[in-house]
Amino acid sequence: MPEKPKAGGPYSPAVRLNGLVFLSGQIPLDPDTNQLVTGSIHDQTVRVVENLKLVLTAAGLSLNDVVKTTVFLKNMDDFAAMNETYGRLFGVHPPARTTVEVARLPRDVHIEIEAIAIDPSHKYPFSK
Repeated sequence: MPEKPKAGGPYSPAVRLNGLVFLSGQIPLDPDTNQLVTGSIHDQTVRVVENLKLVLTAAGLSLNDVVKTTVFLKNMDDFAAMNETYGRLFGVHPPARTTVEVARLPRDVHIEIEAIAIDPSHKYPFSK
């Protein structure tokens, strides 16, 4: 699967199985500089979604193919700002989502998002 952004450990950025693509959690790490994006939760959310887009593009997909995300927040007080940015980035047909507050995230970031996408070219037994 995709080379960018590279995995920070012994895992794949994404795995394709039976027409589904499972994306590992992305943090606000700039893949060009390998530096964390700091600043507001808005800035960090934008970078995380851009990282998801990079992995999706490498898999031949887009944000429109995402059917489920899980958002991990270091502080639920950031929910409203994250939610506004997330909503703008995912558009009028956002995927199903779960958001949870966690005690700690890799590299002490404030947000991580994982996703599941569906490959529209896959022939599903339940297709319309």
